[in-house]
Amino acid sequence: MKQPVERRLAAVLAADVAGYSRLMGADEEGTHERLNALRREVLDPKIAEHHGRIVKTTGDGLLVEFASVVDAVRCAVAMQQAIAERNTGVAVDNRIELRIGINLGDVIVERDDLYGDGVNIAARIEALADAGGVFVSNTVYDQVRDRLAYLFEDLGEQQVKNIARPVRVYRVRDLRPTPSPFEGHTGPSLRTAPAPERGAAPRAALGGSDTPSIAVLPFTNMSGDAEQEYFADGITEDITTALSHLRWLFVIARNSTFTYKGKAVDVRQVALELDVRYILEGSVRTSGGRIRITGQLVDAVTGKHIWAQRYDRELRDIFTVQDEITENVVASIEPHLYEEEGLRAANQPPESIHAWGLVVRAIGLINRVGRHQNEEAQASLQRAIEIEPTYAKAHAVLGWALWWATQAYWCLDSREGHRQAQRHAENALSFDPAEPWGRMVLGLCRSTARHHEQALVELRAALDINPNFALGRTALGWGLLRAGQIEAAIAETVKPLRMSPMDSFAGIYTAIHGLALLAARRFSDALPFLRSSAAFAGYPGHYNALICCCGHLGLLEEAQLFIEARNRVGPPICVSLLRRNLGGFAHCDAFLEGLIKAGVPE
Repeated sequence: MKQPVERRLAAVLAADVAGYSRLMGADEEGTHERLNALRREVLDPKIAEHHGRIVKTTGDGLLVEFASVVDAVRCAVAMQQAIAERNTGVAVDNRIELRIGINLGDVIVERDDLYGDGVNIAARIEALADAGGVFVSNTVYDQVRDRLAYLFEDLGEQQVKNIARPVRVYRVRDLRPTPSPFEGHTGPSLRTAPAPERGAAPRAALGGSDTPSIAVLPFTNMSGDAEQEYFADGITEDITTALSHLRWLFVIARNSTFTYKGKAVDVRQVALELDVRYILEGSVRTSGGRIRITGQLVDAVTGKHIWAQRYDRELRDIFTVQDEITENVVASIEPHLYEEEGLRAANQPPESIHAWGLVVRAIGLINRVGRHQNEEAQASLQRAIEIEPTYAKAHAVLGWALWWATQAYWCLDSREGHRQAQRHAENALSFDPAEPWGRMVLGLCRSTARHHEQALVELRAALDINPNFALGRTALGWGLLRAGQIEAAIAETVKPLRMSPMDSFAGIYTAIHGLALLAARRFSDALPFLRSSAAFAGYPGHYNALICCCGHLGLLEEAQLFIEARNRVGPPICVSLLRRNLGGFAHCDAFLEGLIKAGVPE
């Protein structure tokens, strides 16, 4: 008897690499490696975050199914934004850029594959898209136009191959999310915005204070085992306590949030009642000797899902698991909160941005590791200090911006750059001795000055204040490396990669871990980490490490390409310059040997 055909309605996302043949022709192995890194570090996590299922992949493309068309469009935009950031500073001819098409339609399900016009239309729309673009069908547009605050450009009806009737296509015109009019936006739009949903909380009533605020709802016990109720409650309480260590974040006490325990709740209603901007919720499920914990962070103003993650662990030592999950959750969501607050500030008129908004906007600029963004960040931070001269975090983050600018050779006088960075770090600590960024920057300045013991004291103090400070852990690893504690540096720098692998500082975490492996002369292990740190394309030190590693491994052609790239973003590289800059640091000898092997002139 013939089996009935399984069909279902699905949102289908088709994507491929623009100019793939040209890229492969120019550098087959390098393109393959970079595309694999892009899938591993950006595409797969973004798809998982937005609840997508990868149906299949080809050499340069992929097909993804979503149950929700809203999730499909959000995922496409998130992927293109992340790719654009990775391409900052990369030559146009070397960029890997995606074209994305999305359709909502009926599909045939056969084993693990999808067929039918629902899939074909997505593929045809993708072929129309430009590099870095997201094109959607009219069926997608009709469903998301009143749910997502993106601008859509009507491209009219398009006749596409093997589809009988023309398909109306829309381009996502601006890939940066724009607040809809009912959230206070009054600028022009390519579409009519919807009225607020019945019962939706007004923006002013949700987290109306300038201070960002969060409530951690009791994690739900999905196990059906009453004994696991204690574990779920413990996770909730530990995360609440850990978040309270973030002094810039207002955290609702557990006594208030636990009144919602066991109740079906609406996130916006809870946020309205507690007057918070963000809600963190999650669940716990145990089976046999394993436990699965999920969590998601929601912006209660927009309903946007900012972060979601699932943790699967063996349940051997329940308290160790509880501590590890707490650490990972807090380390992961802190950078996302900074990013969201930065976007919120960027959408406000400049004259209305308070000091906090200026600081978080600056953090978002700095982590792109570009010179222009660093200079813009410094200007924002100086303005924040003018508004509030004793604002510790503004001084601390300005110290980080100045220290980084000096590392990147953007300051003509490196001594003066380090002096200013240290001065702002010390100012921050004079106003707030428990400012972790201030401790971190002061420690890095001490490390740069070869005062290693003093540096490690400050860097460890930053983590005593906030144990979940992922960037601070990388800074400590860097300090350990320079002090000659190389194995400790490797152990420390791998932690942020586990704690917060997808945050906006991830390129820094990857690069410094690669540098620690290089110092240990584990060159084959180091190279993938150094190659994958695309965020460092404008930072000369990144190329120094790549050149060194390639020299040790005999990859002289690749080393030459990195030498040329390095000389475009900083003073011409030479061994004597690095010998002077690295003298007194433990990894100096391994570094210089690699540079000489790579053919760097004296």
